[in-house]
Amino acid sequence: MSIDPIDHDLERGLKNRREILGDAWVDRSLSNANNFNAEFQHLITRFAWNEIWGRPGLEKKTRRAMVLAITMALGRWEEFELHVRAALQGGAPDTRLTPDELKEVLIQTAIYAGVPAANTGFTHAMAILREIGPEIGYTLEPAEMTAAAHPGIGRESATLSKPALHYTVRKARNGAPRHTIVLSHALGCDLSMWDALANELAADNDVIAYDHRGHGSSDAPASLYTMEELADDAARLVRELGCGPVVWIGLSMGGMVGQELAIRHPELVAGLVVANSTSGYPEDVRAAWQQRIETVRGSGIEAIADAVMERYFHADFREKKSAAVAAFRKRLITTDAEGYAGCCNAVGTVDTTGRLPQVKTPTLVIAGALDQGAPVSMSETMAKGIPGAELVVLEDASHLAVAEQPKAFEQAVSKFLAQLPK
Repeated sequence: MSIDPIDHDLERGLKNRREILGDAWVDRSLSNANNFNAEFQHLITRFAWNEIWGRPGLEKKTRRAMVLAITMALGRWEEFELHVRAALQGGAPDTRLTPDELKEVLIQTAIYAGVPAANTGFTHAMAILREIGPEIGYTLEPAEMTAAAHPGIGRESATLSKPALHYTVRKARNGAPRHTIVLSHALGCDLSMWDALANELAADNDVIAYDHRGHGSSDAPASLYTMEELADDAARLVRELGCGPVVWIGLSMGGMVGQELAIRHPELVAGLVVANSTSGYPEDVRAAWQQRIETVRGSGIEAIADAVMERYFHADFREKKSAAVAAFRKRLITTDAEGYAGCCNAVGTVDTTGRLPQVKTPTLVIAGALDQGAPVSMSETMAKGIPGAELVVLEDASHLAVAEQPKAFEQAVSKFLAQLPK
């Protein structure tokens, strides 16, 4: 029987070790081997770098993050520094962490291993970033701690103009923003409806989400609103933030606002997404909206809550995602009743069908195949009326398609955004 002279476990381990730490570090380590530590080097190369790092069950970036968290938790700072350097600039580029990803590892470790460990970890990491930052295109710059914002929520504020509109701003994480996007929510919801999509889009775009008047933390004037007023609210938000023209993404009521905004203030809209919406209702449905106003004013929002959830979500979603539905229901019934009734009037009297040809911006219309509140035929009307508009129908989606089919919704939006000029 012949003996293969190649120790494959060792060679695989060396390959992984080089991929993670880089040739320079591994070559230096191997050159420092001696009769005292050579067997130990052999051991860790075969077991740590082959048996563990060679397993395909986790991506190597994930394993990097795990090593950083564990060495930080255990206070193994020499090993921690080694892997910080390697994570930022060593080995294969597709296995590296960005400084922002490294920051997330440190922050999460603070919760699970203690703030003192994270505090020391930040100190070591910043020293390394000061040293190698120019090589990786990263500069530590002064920043105001009180202005820091949760990147998954954004910086919160409200308009100075009245009625005050509560909004959040997520800045693009990957450098200069491709677009500024405004997300406009459905009746009885608030800006948190958009959290998942907003965080996806904020990779390459500045993303603004806001609460319509009468909703969330925005003012709720005691009157019946018009769609023109809601569109003018949107216009002053964009102008106050100095961020126009924007890509407007609106669902249901938010889509109605987007249509009116594009007609009344075309200079503010660079792209329009109208989802699960309509440009007008027949007379019997208009009457139903007026009846809803009377019910809410007489008996409160709770009286209509179950019926609204049935229109917002199809039966299978309500059964399988009952907790998500309960959260939307809670938001609905805690909405200011006067503000909700005011917006019901704006929604029920929407009328842009005859003016749709005035929308000159690139437009995507998204419909839910199961949507009873805004059937596909309503989306077809808008897509035909708006010059050059594209229609996408999402299967297994009812009225709140962004909640029921988040991935399909995000893919449709991302494809549309990719077609817009910067």
